Amino acid sequence: MIAELGHFALILAFVVAIYQMTVPMIGAAKGWHGWMDSARPAALAQLLLMVISFGALTIAFITSDFSVLLVYENSHTLKPMLYKISGVWGNHEGSMLLWVLILTLFGAAAALFGGNLPPSLRARVLGVQASVSVAFYAFIIFTSNPFWRMGNPPFDGRDLNPLLQDPGLAFHPPFLYLGYVGLSMAFSFAVAALIEGRVDAAWARWVRPWTLAAWVFLTIGIALGSWWAYYELGWGGFWFWDPVENASFMPWLLAAALLHSAIVVEKREALKSWTVLLAILAFGFSLIGTFIVRSGVITSVHSFANDPERGVFILAILAVFIGGALTLFAVRASEMTAKGVFAPLSREGALVLNNVLLSVSAFVVFIGTIWPLVAEMVWGRVLSVGPPFFNQAFTPFMIALAIALPIGSLMPWKRATLARSLRPLRGPLILSGAIMTLVFAVSTGHSALAMIGAGLGSWLIFGAMADLWLRTGSSGAARLLRLPRADWGKAVAHAGLGVTFVAVSLIQAWQVEDVRVAKIDEPFVVGSYDLVLRNVQRADGPNYLAQRALIEASRDGNPVATLSPEKRVYPVQGMPTTEAAIDYGFWRDLYVVLGDEQPDGGWAVRTYIKPFANWIWAGCIMMALGGLISLTDRRYRVAAGAARPARPDAVPAE
Repeated sequence: MIAELGHFALILAFVVAIYQMTVPMIGAAKGWHGWMDSARPAALAQLLLMVISFGALTIAFITSDFSVLLVYENSHTLKPMLYKISGVWGNHEGSMLLWVLILTLFGAAAALFGGNLPPSLRARVLGVQASVSVAFYAFIIFTSNPFWRMGNPPFDGRDLNPLLQDPGLAFHPPFLYLGYVGLSMAFSFAVAALIEGRVDAAWARWVRPWTLAAWVFLTIGIALGSWWAYYELGWGGFWFWDPVENASFMPWLLAAALLHSAIVVEKREALKSWTVLLAILAFGFSLIGTFIVRSGVITSVHSFANDPERGVFILAILAVFIGGALTLFAVRASEMTAKGVFAPLSREGALVLNNVLLSVSAFVVFIGTIWPLVAEMVWGRVLSVGPPFFNQAFTPFMIALAIALPIGSLMPWKRATLARSLRPLRGPLILSGAIMTLVFAVSTGHSALAMIGAGLGSWLIFGAMADLWLRTGSSGAARLLRLPRADWGKAVAHAGLGVTFVAVSLIQAWQVEDVRVAKIDEPFVVGSYDLVLRNVQRADGPNYLAQRALIEASRDGNPVATLSPEKRVYPVQGMPTTEAAIDYGFWRDLYVVLGDEQPDGGWAVRTYIKPFANWIWAGCIMMALGGLISLTDRRYRVAAGAARPARPDAVPAE
């Protein structure tokens, strides 16, 4: 009965979304306030119905209701409760239900907090948002229904993909979807503005918080996925340029460009057309990511489905919304004239450079991701585009971005001089040079990547600190705490990017890798550490069989860590997994992976020493924290600076 309730709520939400897509839009065109105002209760009703629908599916997973086909295919009675819950979105149908739930969540948030929006713009924004929901409701109901029943329910299920039975992967998809779907609000604002023919500073103030929130969620989601790949897959890496990794990275880059571009619209009423185009493209690349994950056109460890028919449906959604929005953009672009005039050397010019670098880097990632598919379709050739291409083609743009960010942050609006902008950065430049010299001194025999990356990262960190200090003016440290939160948020986010630069360059240049056959009680040396394999024993879990090693690590005769890597097999799916053992440290990680037993009685053991590994995710946390700090700035709230229109019947307070 619960599943039928969820299915009914889903269909009813579909009907409400159709109403919200049409009636408020007609009201906005005709100037009928009652029709426009109906968008708000419709958006809230949609959210309520989707909560019921998603809650019904969650209950089916928690209670192991194997009469529901989706539960049978993705759950098991022995599975821990966390993974029963995460199994709701650890599959194609359930993840699409989560996608639409988040769509309605953002729509309801716009309805609740968009009271200061002009009624016609609010109605059109909610109408466009509902149209996106309608498309995905149709996709779920007609091709991916999560509530299908089985005539003869089995006693147990097939279990969830073992790679997804992990805390990192339990939370990674929801955050990623909050980012993907959050960009639909920027898209809705862009299309609504195009329909109205008005893009101004107020519009930029309204669109920025939604974009910033989506960017923060994307940052957290990408970081969680990277961390999971690092500790779970056993290969010791944090980014492989996998097509699905790229599918999340491209919207992140474009959202970052959109955030910076919207600043120019808000402050100077310039770059209007470009900002609207970025809003369309950012959500467009979110839809491209959905297509890649669910169509099966590109093979990836992250893919949810391998169904070309459903992929065609998503491709049609992409074509209709992005094609329609770009057509509308082409019609209206000439009306979005810029009012502000600025010189190339100015804060506006620096933000344009920032946009160009971020957008072109996203395009480079897109070409590398899609080129194997194009080559196979056009020439019948099977190609593989891997990390070497991305590292060589993508890295130069990031280097240029790192150099430009601190300088651009200190440039005045309208017109600047390079010498004057560089003057406050002499200290950061000297400190960055000193760090480069130090890294060079200890990098004998290693790649120059460590020196360059450490220097650029330091430049970003010290540049962000200099920017904060300069904004205090003559008041000095006393004014630091009184600075707007947006200034603090920007500094923390830019410094976080610098920390990530340092970490990525040093881990790639200085890491140590050792692969060998280790025998019981025979010590071996990796870098400056002495390790010894003491034993390998059975260590079965609730729904898996495991062999667990005990490896002792010491340095200069002093114990450092006891590591217990595992090899697991999940009998229901017959799938093995590797559980790395990691001794986390501030300066380095000691990372050990257990391989197969060898004929001579030894065990294959892979050991890594990874310097500054945790700094990668610390930098990501700082970037997300910077975004959250900025969101708390009252100027960044939805409709900041837009006064509520006075009611005609309002009586002044006495």
